[in-house]
Amino acid sequence: MAYYNSTRERRAEILQELTNNPEVTVGQLSNRFQVSEVTIRKDLNELKRKNLLTRVRGGAMRLPEVNSGFDIAIQDKQLFHYKEKQAIGRLAATLINENETILLDSGTTTLEIARNLHTFKNLTIVTNAINIAVELSNYKRFTVILLGGHLREASLSTVGPLAESILKIFYCDKLFLGVDSFNIEQGLSTHNLEEANINQTMMSMSKETIAVFDSSKFNKRSFTFITSVDKIDTVVTDEGIPSDIRTQLRNMKVNVEIARIV
Repeated sequence: MAYYNSTRERRAEILQELTNNPEVTVGQLSNRFQVSEVTIRKDLNELKRKNLLTRVRGGAMRLPEVNSGFDIAIQDKQLFHYKEKQAIGRLAATLINENETILLDSGTTTLEIARNLHTFKNLTIVTNAINIAVELSNYKRFTVILLGGHLREASLSTVGPLAESILKIFYCDKLFLGVDSFNIEQGLSTHNLEEANINQTMMSMSKETIAVFDSSKFNKRSFTFITSVDKIDTVVTDEGIPSDIRTQLRNMKVNVEIARIV
């Protein structure tokens, strides 16, 4: 029997359950998480309030498509594929070397990288994400550079010409790039034009680009093109990666790192 340490983890698992099944019931969830039906109803009502599921009598149904071109607040995005993002963050952090200058894109998976830097003593980290900069400040030993610019409230990130012009003065060893959609033929894409623009600038200022994203992003396309797949050096994802895509990436000389949930 699995037990969950926080309301956040339980709600993340509820959303994961709805990824695997179109509908769940209060009774099923109560038994699974070993909490009262009253608690489960509170969870479902809160997730409904955030437009993350549809409430039906006795339970809930998944939305037709939770990632269909509109911005979801980053606090809520963290609930989707919660364990996969944690595993990817842990693995991606092992690709960093001491004394490097790294660039962390905004996003829920890149935030997990920031949470896994305990073994490092000296890093310079450039980011356009306010929440990531706050997370990094807890280490009290890194040089953290937060880009200025126009604030996107949904992603807590800075974008626009000011952010891009500041970014152009930094040469970085590695970019960890968050991805909304990944398609072998159509490349990497995102819902927001300004995010795509700053992602392209980030790539131009980095020796190596490492794309970090969970396997739900494969075979999808968003509104705005970022880059073609052949411009990426490494993909860090989870075990849900389709086998044919894994083979295609390796044939394209793109390194593939698979994070396993523990």
